[in-house]
Amino acid sequence: MAGADVRGGGRRFDPRLMLASGTGLALLATPLLLLGCGNAAVQSGNDAAPAAAAAAAAGGELSGGRPKFGPPPGMKLFQDNCAACHTQEGMNMGGRAIPSIPTLRGMSPERIFDVMLNGKMQEQAAALDRVQKKQVAEFLGGRPMMDAAGTDVKTMSNRCATNPAFALTAGDWNGWSPQGSSNARFQKAGGVAAGDVPKLKLKWAFGVPQAASMFSQPAAAGGRLFFGSDNGTVYGISGETGCAYWSFHADSGIRTAPVVQPVTGQKEKFAVIFASQSGTVFAVGARTGELLWKTRPSSDPHGLTGSIAAFDGRVYIPFTGTETLAGANPKYECCKSSGGVAAIDASTGTLIWFASSIQQPIVSRGKNELGVPMWGPSGASVWNTPTVDAKRKLIYFGTGNSYNEPAAATSDSIVAIDMATGKIRWHHQEIAGDAFVLGCPDTAPAGNHCPSKIGPDWDFGGASVILKTLPNGKDILIGSGKHGIAVAVDPDQQGKVVWRTRLYADKPPTADGLVIFGGGADDRHIYYPLQRAGGGLTALDLATGKPAWTATLDTDGRGQIGPASVMPGVVFTGGWDGVLRAVDLQGRVVWRFDTKRDFPTVNGIPGKGGSLGQAGAVVANGRVYVASGYVGMQNGAAGNVILAFAPQ
Repeated sequence: MAGADVRGGGRRFDPRLMLASGTGLALLATPLLLLGCGNAAVQSGNDAAPAAAAAAAAGGELSGGRPKFGPPPGMKLFQDNCAACHTQEGMNMGGRAIPSIPTLRGMSPERIFDVMLNGKMQEQAAALDRVQKKQVAEFLGGRPMMDAAGTDVKTMSNRCATNPAFALTAGDWNGWSPQGSSNARFQKAGGVAAGDVPKLKLKWAFGVPQAASMFSQPAAAGGRLFFGSDNGTVYGISGETGCAYWSFHADSGIRTAPVVQPVTGQKEKFAVIFASQSGTVFAVGARTGELLWKTRPSSDPHGLTGSIAAFDGRVYIPFTGTETLAGANPKYECCKSSGGVAAIDASTGTLIWFASSIQQPIVSRGKNELGVPMWGPSGASVWNTPTVDAKRKLIYFGTGNSYNEPAAATSDSIVAIDMATGKIRWHHQEIAGDAFVLGCPDTAPAGNHCPSKIGPDWDFGGASVILKTLPNGKDILIGSGKHGIAVAVDPDQQGKVVWRTRLYADKPPTADGLVIFGGGADDRHIYYPLQRAGGGLTALDLATGKPAWTATLDTDGRGQIGPASVMPGVVFTGGWDGVLRAVDLQGRVVWRFDTKRDFPTVNGIPGKGGSLGQAGAVVANGRVYVASGYVGMQNGAAGNVILAFAPQ
């Protein structure tokens, strides 16, 4: 099956929808929304989490109780500092032509940055610091800027004196979840006992240069940490001291957790494998950071937010569709994009198969009022890390909403695909009829594929599905999503529901969601952090789904968005307020640390913590690690630090 393209009916993306990911920003070549910037009209943008960006571009409040978002930093900086002179049509000033917005859009971000830093615009851009200049350059250039010199470990004061041989160890937290590929996020042998957790003290902080948002969860493997950030660089550092071994410059920001795998036929025995927001997958040497291979699993544009899963010489990469922003544009021919999972050989980067989350053929849905063809089904993005079932030779993943009507049967679902072929074996749809795109009004839909009923935008795909074995030897799959309901299904009965539990007490959550990046499970309970006022952590019995307890946490008004991380006797959870908490198995907070502050760093880079989001706590090497500074979809507090804690 090498090189096979499993899309069912030849599913392909429309190549005109070109998504160029950037640091906190991605621009669509197809015009969607126009935002007035001084005398200019600037194309709207979106970041790797599409809902945030379109809301930012629109500047308004979306349906389902979504909060208002500000514009992306680069757009606002351009509006405030540049738009009076750089207009859509261009202008003359003192007999000199001022570049128009289309002219600037045709330049590379590196060139724009250099002109502001060292060239003709140095004086005009003097009020902007280096990071702000970079944000403006990326906004105009439409892609990330590779400032290799500014983000390299060569700029740091703590280079490791030696670089010993590398090998994986038993207590690693390697990738999204430490225990194989079940995605339970349960660390049995991390070297930290429950009784030591109240004694945790900060040992060191590592500042990531030019980073503004930390969403790449560190992989702790072989005594080292591997992680990336929105600066487009992946680092290999010591888990003990934070000294820097190497840095590797990718082609765009790194949102997900790397995974370390043994490889053959390469210069090194172990590879750090990760994916960038551009959809490129890289493998670099774990010891040296040297490139071993890179590949793009599909020539079609994709989004990428979920981390990589690995098993038996392969890696499985989740992808999202890219047309959730197209609903407000009646001139755009929509929609053909869907989520999917790629299987790649870990040693060579060879594509084995690409499986679409919607494998039925795309069909015509007629034409809209402007005569533009409409297509479907679409959507069902895979925002989470795939789960590997070695016993049944299946891969499981959750999916998001559809983009248009009729909603795809595999949207908002748990989907099981064949490990050998990528073909769908079965699926359980949790929420039927959920069709949502940004820019569509709640009533009187306008645009070529606005659903007659908008939303409720309750993606079931943000949190990874967890595979657990009950005390009676029976396996179950447990998932949850933005709708705030946890459901367990039977993998031996085509996803038949075993139990379903509501995680909220009164009214359902808005489209912001109640469970975002998911739970963690030990052998008795599954634990879900809740995104609600005051926060919360709920424990459910694995076998029955009955609530065991709910911890009310003293958080800010947005609660917990990050995933739970579990070790014997303790659950770690982090929230928008930037506080990392440890909760015991009776629901009591036994330790807390506020990461939202400035830190002196071991590598000499100014460090600042912020909100805790996609990157959950990691327990390994006798330490607890966390990446602080998640901006996300709801304007969290930015930051750029990796923090390491150990018992005093």
